[in-house]
Amino acid sequence: MKEIVEVIAKSLVDHPDQVVVEEKDDDRMTVFELHVAQDDMGKVIGKQGRIAKAMRTVVKAAATRENKKVTVEII
Repeated sequence: MKEIVEVIAKSLVDHPDQVVVEEKDDDRMTVFELHVAQDDMGKVIGKQGRIAKAMRTVVKAAATRENKKVTVEII
């Protein structure tokens, strides 16, 4: 699932070389922290957070198939 977040983010930004996804496991949830260049922050979040919400939906759908709970945080 980390790869899904990375591929989506790299396709949206102008500086794909600066996209970094960190995976942090909690007791009951996995958190993917997405780091992008400051210039690209708006492209990843989108108008009214629509792109960020869509990215979270895709990742949660993939996680549901594996019976896991995940979230994506844009940092």
